[in-house]
Amino acid sequence: MAVTTELPAQPPAEQTLPLLLERNARLYAELPALSWQGPSGTGLDGTSRSSTGLDGPDRVGPDRVGGEPDKDGWVTLTWAQVREHTTRLAAGYAALGVGRGDHVLLMMANRPEHWLSDLALVRLGAVPVTVYGTSAPEQVTHIARNCRARVAVVEGAAQVALWEPLSADAGVPLERIVVVEPGAEGGHFPYAALGREPVPERFEKTLDAARPEDPLTVVYTSGTTGEPKGVVLNHRHVLANALALDEVVELPPHVEHICYLPFAHIAERMLGIYLPVHRASHVHLCADPTGVAAIVRKVRPAQFFGVPRVWEKLAAAVRAVLSLLPAEQQAVIEEAARVAREHVGYRERGERPPAELEEAYARQRAEVLLPLLAAGGLDRISWAASASAPMSIEVVRFWAGFGIVIMDAWGLTETTGVATTNSPRTGFRLGSVGRPVSSVEVRVAGDGEIEVRGSTVFSGYLREDGTVGPAVHEEGWLRTGDIGRLDDDGFLWLTDRKKEMIVTSTGKNVSPALVENALKEHPLIGQALVHGDNRSYLVALLVLDAETAPAWAEAHGIDKDTGPGVMASLAAHPVVREEVDRAVTAANARLNRTEQVKRYRLLAEEWGPATGELTPSLKMKRRVIRDKYAVALGELYED
Repeated sequence: MAVTTELPAQPPAEQTLPLLLERNARLYAELPALSWQGPSGTGLDGTSRSSTGLDGPDRVGPDRVGGEPDKDGWVTLTWAQVREHTTRLAAGYAALGVGRGDHVLLMMANRPEHWLSDLALVRLGAVPVTVYGTSAPEQVTHIARNCRARVAVVEGAAQVALWEPLSADAGVPLERIVVVEPGAEGGHFPYAALGREPVPERFEKTLDAARPEDPLTVVYTSGTTGEPKGVVLNHRHVLANALALDEVVELPPHVEHICYLPFAHIAERMLGIYLPVHRASHVHLCADPTGVAAIVRKVRPAQFFGVPRVWEKLAAAVRAVLSLLPAEQQAVIEEAARVAREHVGYRERGERPPAELEEAYARQRAEVLLPLLAAGGLDRISWAASASAPMSIEVVRFWAGFGIVIMDAWGLTETTGVATTNSPRTGFRLGSVGRPVSSVEVRVAGDGEIEVRGSTVFSGYLREDGTVGPAVHEEGWLRTGDIGRLDDDGFLWLTDRKKEMIVTSTGKNVSPALVENALKEHPLIGQALVHGDNRSYLVALLVLDAETAPAWAEAHGIDKDTGPGVMASLAAHPVVREEVDRAVTAANARLNRTEQVKRYRLLAEEWGPATGELTPSLKMKRRVIRDKYAVALGELYED
């Protein structure tokens, strides 16, 4: 079959995700849809193909794929194979009693079983609900009770241990646990068995019958405070958002996407499932987010999305490498970065750069910047984006020095992801989160709270009785809980979450994110938390950057340990502490008196989802951090 290289036509307003999948299988049958790394000769469940029991070399099912790994160990499914595979999976789930409108819980990493099950369930008319792998037992119980799912699909033994007790909970209707990893079933249903039976005759005629207003998924908020809430999104919400995004992005046809954020996060559901179906593009799964850099180097994607912490860590890694280069080489790179930032400045103002600058930028890009970017697989980037939390302007300017303009965006799970974004098509302002996309209106209330309404605002929160409770107010406006301002050109500038604003004992309001981003402008400071509610001044917890600090120490001639205690050693070193003192002083010089940090504690251990200080989408759990370091914070207020 000939492979077309044109983008798919824009779907009509009454389109659904299964109908788009059917279109892809028909028009783009041989185009790659899904790739992942797996051992040679294995199926999706990791078992040997010779032991699957499937008859015939071309069968495509849950325990067999239609292709061998390439030389780098990557297995790829085409859009035609995705359709066949999800048909068999849908039949398997139907045989377990899953039907139209049923919620099905998923707890897996970004692996093919997750991605394919998600689409198979949607084709069946069921509603996939992904749960963060780092969720606490009480959160898992709350979600299972709230969505009333009778089936859960989990990865392995660790997840089985988490979900198994719920089968005995009278308040949870869970009846069946499907286990992906072979040998971990422990009496539960093996994923590999889902597609071993032939697809019933005429079964396919029952698929793909979803209506635009039908629920497509329930996405539970990550729960930085309080219990997660189930956000109900339908096909119309998702595809309206996809159309609005396509109006502002500039991407090649069938673009690659590296899928590494959790599918429980609205960003990855849009970027890693829904937009690829909408665009007939190519998803590369990354089950372990720590390995994303290696996949970027291999794929060299044209687009890359990262929450602010990801871009911060990438910037820190690049800085660490650059700091070890000879001074003359660093000077060459800095000059190239200066030219790139000047070029970006003209574009930001909507002006055409002078011919001399265009020539200088083209030369610096070809001779200096592209070779550096190529080493990290970023030389083909045409769309770099971020969202989820306020981005440090220093990090944005750092990447602008490489010619990469991070198109910062803003939105909520409740707005189906992006509500505003910067764009090379409609304009950008570094430090802002852009203008509203065409599917929504945005306004700022008198108290500074941002409000949104439009076709991508969600249906409401799921109630335990299965109904959906509306959450919009006053002529369809959704109060977002974020504080910000709209400038005269229509760009939105975020301040902070309303509930996270610090109110000092003198009655002054302070945005902790603003202060934290100022502190993190120094490369030694990787993470920061500002504290001071009902206090007369602010204090901070600062965390040394794990990538930058060792390189900085080496460049400054500091003898350091090389073992596991290296970060603690650096955090205690007087030269490092003097530099951090200077960093805090420099940050304070750019802040008003109320925002200035009077005292701080320097920490060596990075915060993360595994240790509980960050959500799976890398947002800070401020309450958790404050509780964990309550003694240290209290000491900062002692005379």
